[in-house]
Amino acid sequence: MIVYISGGVRSGKSKFAQQMALRLSESPVYVATAKIWDKDFEQRIKLHQQDRGPEWTNFETTSELYKLPIDGRVVVIDCVTLWLTNFFTENNSDISTCLDAFKNEIDELNELKATLIIISNEIGMGLHAESSVGRKFADLQGLANQYVASKAKEAIFMVSGLPLYLKTA
Repeated sequence: MIVYISGGVRSGKSKFAQQMALRLSESPVYVATAKIWDKDFEQRIKLHQQDRGPEWTNFETTSELYKLPIDGRVVVIDCVTLWLTNFFTENNSDISTCLDAFKNEIDELNELKATLIIISNEIGMGLHAESSVGRKFADLQGLANQYVASKAKEAIFMVSGLPLYLKTA
């Protein structure tokens, strides 16, 4: 089962997802999809890690999340945006190739008997990107978000720390 949580930067997505996971399991899993790009980003990752206690099982991977030992578990996947960035950089910004790879992974994950709480950024609500590559990524993100939301039993949009339920189980 997929629970999809989207929203803007610092909208409370991760905190909400972690609280949900802890209500559903005493030993949830956290899957981080980020690569460390610079010192500032490394600091952001450390802050996220400090939010989680010893009850969490943590994995860090950039792709093939369905190969992790998460079957039957409650899993927070944080986040689609960084996960897509990995595909985007590895596939020369080709939207079609990236989207196909992403959809394949979502489908594989959805075959597991896990509760998947998938976090994503809603980047399409701001200004258009100045560069061609930025616009391509925004398109990819929007298409990927639509795909996850279509597969989700529940979809939640976070605004200022408050959940708006778009789709309920």
